[in-house]
Amino acid sequence: METNYVVNRIGYVYVPTSDIDASIAWYTRNLSMKLVNKFEDRGSYLGILHQAHEHAIALVLVETEDRDRLEIARNGRPFPILALQCSDIERTYATLKDKGVDVDSLETLGTGEAKYFYFRDDQGNMLEMTWTIWDPEDTFKEDFEPSS
Repeated sequence: METNYVVNRIGYVYVPTSDIDASIAWYTRNLSMKLVNKFEDRGSYLGILHQAHEHAIALVLVETEDRDRLEIARNGRPFPILALQCSDIERTYATLKDKGVDVDSLETLGTGEAKYFYFRDDQGNMLEMTWTIWDPEDTFKEDFEPSS
């Protein structure tokens, strides 16, 4: 099928880090991501991380000396710029908390149609974990093994 879409999908998301190896270890250990490539580009390293979902976009860690982290202001309060989806948010919440990840409280929207919590990675980037009843059914890569 031929399409005339200007954009087909988001390709990847950049996440800043001042310690590429520590961040690779954090994302692979805590979020079950897989390192598929690490290379130097324009004076610093990039780490390409994949997730188990068949059509997931890549997360690209970008080593930088800049101290700015991912976060926007929403009505004067910190708000994440990236949301990650999971199929069992209570289990994910407990797992991250047990691993010592800095997680905010688990919030429920409506009568339970959606749940989310905010958390920070090893570099202080603010992220969101989310689940909704409207999430599509996941399809996973058959040969996906997270990095360890």
